[in-house]
Amino acid sequence: MKNVGIAMTNFANESSCRIHSNFVEQSPVMIIVPLEEKHWTEVKRIYEEGIATGNATFESSAPTWENWSSSHLPFSRLVAEENGEVLGWAALSKVSDRCVYGGVAEVSVYVSAAASGKGVGAALLHALIETSEQNNIWTLTAGIFPVNESSIHLHQKFGFRLVGRREKIGKMNGVWRDTLLYERRSAAVGRHQAETSS
Repeated sequence: MKNVGIAMTNFANESSCRIHSNFVEQSPVMIIVPLEEKHWTEVKRIYEEGIATGNATFESSAPTWENWSSSHLPFSRLVAEENGEVLGWAALSKVSDRCVYGGVAEVSVYVSAAASGKGVGAALLHALIETSEQNNIWTLTAGIFPVNESSIHLHQKFGFRLVGRREKIGKMNGVWRDTLLYERRSAAVGRHQAETSS
């Protein structure tokens, strides 16, 4: 992976984040911007690439934009772009309709196969964590297939801890699959309340 530096801007309004190469020679610049409907064709293509691996999700096909949008939170929707090309995307979905879990969300991060190894997943997850905290999300969760080692390593890098293994939680193509449940508790959002109640 290239040695890259991340120049973060204020994400209060989900403005762009630029990822610059530290090399002297001129290199493309990757930016993280809000995911919008105009990105859907490329976002869907990347999602379908993940589905085709059989190790990224239980889903068997990509939804329509309307169905995807309604199933994800309205904030922390991000895409990584380089020269106008979408390299990957990230978003959050709620884990429960109960208000007590209002600050808990599930992470989705997908990177184009062509952009693998360029630090796209790390840039997206970094930005996703930051924007989630700005929107009062205190816990992020991720369900990952045990064979998806790159995703496991990525989440561990950003402070996600393994909280359990969900055995035979779902069936895919007639085969029961386990998932690993990872979790990241924010040190910034709700920290005082958590310490008081413990």
